[in-house]
Amino acid sequence: MRTIETSIRIAASPARVWSVLMDFEAYPSWNPFIVALKGEKRVGGHLETVIALPGGKPQTFRPVVIELMPERVFCWRGSLPVPGLFSGDHRFTILEDGVGSSFTQAEKFSGLLVPFVGSILTATERGFQAMNEALKAKAESQ
Repeated sequence: MRTIETSIRIAASPARVWSVLMDFEAYPSWNPFIVALKGEKRVGGHLETVIALPGGKPQTFRPVVIELMPERVFCWRGSLPVPGLFSGDHRFTILEDGVGSSFTQAEKFSGLLVPFVGSILTATERGFQAMNEALKAKAESQ
């Protein structure tokens, strides 16, 4: 198992950050990492997400929403079709920090392939950081 986690402080309310995060249709206009996202915004809902790793070609994944707490947590699970090979729980967390929000993006990877995908996970972490910065800019500009 391996976990990647990045955080950023945003000078905007959790409600504002949440509204940007959940506006899937706008992702192509501001998000350099998750360049497209659509689907059902509910636990058990199916999503279609297009991830563009820095320096890589965009790839489409079809995760399932496993947790949703408005203005706090949005989490999905994606996996390869063969159980046990590779899966990831991707979690976005927003906390009020007194002067705005703390936004954390994390993913917990598990499965037999995790030891062999180190360079992909390094690029994924850079993608998280790029998205966090873009989310900050978007939420603070409105």
